[in-house]
Formats: sequence, C-alpha cells, structure tokens
Amino acid sequence: MDNWTMMQYFEWYLPENGTLWKRCAAQAQSLKKAGVNMVWLPPAYKGAAGSGSVGYDVYDTYDLGEFDQKGSVRTKYGTKDEYLEAVRTLQEQGIRVLADIVLNHRMGADGTETVMAEECLDTDRNKDIGTEQQITAWTRFDFPGRAGKYSSFRWNASHFSGTDWDEGTKRKGIFRFAGKNWERKIDDENGNYDYLMGADLDTDQPEVVKETADWGKWYLDTVHMDGFRLDAVKHIGFDFYREWLKTMREYAGRDLFAVGEYWSKDINKLTVYLDTLEHCLSLFDVPLHFHFLEAATSDGNYDMSRLYEGTLTGTDPEHAVTFVDNHDTQPGQALYSFIPAWFKPIAYALILLRAAGTPCVFYGDYYGIPHDRVTPVAGLRRLMKIRESYAYGKENLYFDHNSVVGFTREGDPEHPDSGVAVLATDSVAGSKRMYVGNFHAGDSMMDAMGEIREPVTVGTDGWAEFCVNGGSVSVWVFRKAWEILCVEV
Repeated sequence: MDNWTMMQYFEWYLPENGTLWKRCAAQAQSLKKAGVNMVWLPPAYKGAAGSGSVGYDVYDTYDLGEFDQKGSVRTKYGTKDEYLEAVRTLQEQGIRVLADIVLNHRMGADGTETVMAEECLDTDRNKDIGTEQQITAWTRFDFPGRAGKYSSFRWNASHFSGTDWDEGTKRKGIFRFAGKNWERKIDDENGNYDYLMGADLDTDQPEVVKETADWGKWYLDTVHMDGFRLDAVKHIGFDFYREWLKTMREYAGRDLFAVGEYWSKDINKLTVYLDTLEHCLSLFDVPLHFHFLEAATSDGNYDMSRLYEGTLTGTDPEHAVTFVDNHDTQPGQALYSFIPAWFKPIAYALILLRAAGTPCVFYGDYYGIPHDRVTPVAGLRRLMKIRESYAYGKENLYFDHNSVVGFTREGDPEHPDSGVAVLATDSVAGSKRMYVGNFHAGDSMMDAMGEIREPVTVGTDGWAEFCVNGGSVSVWVFRKAWEILCVEV
C-alpha cells in the first residue's frame, strides 16, 4: 500500500478574492504528482464575516457560497459550484477530500433574545459570579437570505448553553444560560472548557443532536467528501462526535476518515479522548508540534533522543496525524507557535519519512505565506516525493544521542529502489552507523537533500556510516532513486 500524505490546503491570510476553489481544481493534477493523496479543505460554509471569513465564525452551514447572506453570495474561497467542482476534480485524481467541520459554535446571529443567565469566572467556568441575571443574547439564526431552502431549522437560545456578550449592557463575559449546564465530559482547562466563542451549541439538546445529524447527511449527499477534519473537539462533549461519526458512517455506508483538533500538549488528555471515542478517529499530534518548537528554540540544548516521548506518534501512531505548522500556529494567530525556518526541513523529514503517523503538509509551508514574507520550506517537495516513492519497509530507529538522531526504512519489493536513511541534528554535525538491510549490500546511497556530496556504500552486513552537517537533515536514498529525484524534483 502506498503512503498517505495529507495537505492542509489553506492558510489564514489567503487573499479574499474568492479564487481558492478554482486554484485547487487547477492544481489537483500537480498535487497528485507531488505525492498528495488527501486534502483538507477549509470550512466551505458562510461565516459571520461573509466573504472575509476564514470559515470558523460559522453562520450558516447550508450556505456553501450560494445565497446573498452576510454581504456576499460567495465565501472567501468561491461559490458553491466552484467548491463542488474542486472536490470532484481532486477525487478524479485519486485524492481524498476532507471537509472541515465546525459544530462547536455559531456567530453572526440575525437577532437577539432576552434570556436569564449566570455569569461564570473566565478562569474557572465552574464558578459563578453574582446571581442569575437577564441578558440580551445574539441567539436567533433565521437565515433570511436562504429562505428555508435545504432546511427550515431555525436556531434560538434553547439550542445554546451560553455566550460571551450581553447586548443589553454591551458587556463581555462568560454567560451560561439558566437551566443549562456546561458539558460534563470535557477538557478541564479553565475548570471546564466547554465554552470557546460565539453562541455555544448545547450538544445534549435533542433538537441540536438531530439537526447536526440531518445537516451532516445533507452535506454528504451534496459534497460527497471522503472524511472530516473536526474543529475544536476539546470544547464539545466527548460523547458527541463518537455518535455523530457513527451516524455519518452508517448513512454513507462507507469508511469516512476523521481527524480531530484537540489542542493540548498533554498526551494524557489526547489518550483519554481517544479512549472515550473508542478510537473512532485520529487526532493531530499537538505534543509533537511543541517538541519541534522546543528543539528549534533551545540553542542545541534539547535532547533529541526524547523527541517522541509523550507524543501520539510515540504512544498511538495509528491514530496520530503529524504536522509541523498550521493556520492556527502561523504568525499573527492566537496559537502562534511557528517553527523556525532552519528546523522545518528536519521536522518535515521526521514526519514524512517515518512509518508512524499520517503526515499533514501545511499550505503555508508548501507555497509560502506572502502576508508575512514566509517562503516555502526548502526541500519540502523533495521530501514529499521521497515519501511517496521510497519511504517503505521495516523501520529501524536510532534516537540514541542528545543531538544526532536518525532512522532507516529498509524498502520493500512493491516499491522499486525504495529504502531511506535519515540523519538529523539540532546542533552539532555528526555521524551514525545505521542498518538499511543486508539485501542492499554493496549499494550506493546519496543524500537527496544535497547537504553531503560524497556517496555512502552499504557494507556486506547491511550497515553503513551516515553523516549530517550541523543544524540540518540528510536523507539518503539509493543511487537510482537519487537520479530520478534530480530529474523530477
């Protein structure tokens, strides 16, 4: 079986010109050629900011760029027809499409309601401030521009558990609606992290459960996507997505890949979530991202031998989606933790060429981020091609030094000329003897990253001595593979 490689096909500061869907369709063939076989597209439905919305300020999930709402018909990325065409074109190239699902909250309401609420302490939402009070909340979603097409469902205060704004007093706070409780099975940051933003969906409410399932079925029938990227799962009752995904898969009658965003460095929290959901989805390996950041910013004092300790890749690789950066970690965003440019080739080699995890390549690393003058990651396209063609076979790990670490893949008969040796360091140059397989005895290997010019010959015992320059990564492939890469990438 060929390796899976996902791409997150957007970054936060894309131009608001409605061309992303058309661009995606036009580049489907080149993405396939680059080794991408799964694409995560941004939220396709209308946000509160209309054509300026990145998609996470969800207004109307039935409006995929079809109705005149929030000041525009199209979304930031284009029209409904362009979206559907992009999905179809990707799939024709054999690329699976993941839809970004944002069901935690609603924003940009059409009207207010008067509700009774308890104000909660921001740093501990289990503690109330003062007594129950009357507030004016933005909780009426009537979608006048859509006029009932596809669904007649209207959202009101009974469908939400709280909000963060009292329109009556023009005051910000965390307000839990009277008669409502925050979710019980939830992340315990801030005491209880059910509330994130906007009007918070009450996912225990029967009408909410039914409507989110009905919409999911409509979305599957309309878009025919191959799976989901689930937003902000730590803020939604842990039982919700287990049941929602079960419903979606039963309705579709096929496997639907799903990966959730649980933003926490704590591997124990990720493990509890996966256990609660009976491992029905994968999670982004957030702890590994922060290990990369620490390694890149510790002036060579990070212990690279412990890179995978406390990560999903280390504890549950089957359910780990690995990444280097994303739209939330890029400059200017709330979760800013952008990996420095010098370390990115190292990090990408460590997620793309390992056997563990499903790697996700960030649009901003692949194409660059003009908004912040960030250029594409050096060598990324070559690493993706090596993953597609040569990173196969038994894996041997050599994370036995505080700076210089590596691994090999021995290759397999199904992939000609396959097999790689990777050596990386966060500081000093070094070398390491690593085993690539005695069936490669006498074969010559070259550094595909161009850091080391001299070839390495595999010994009769299948071992070879590999080198790496300071603060870099070298990826050794067999000579024929190296010659192909020199021509193709």
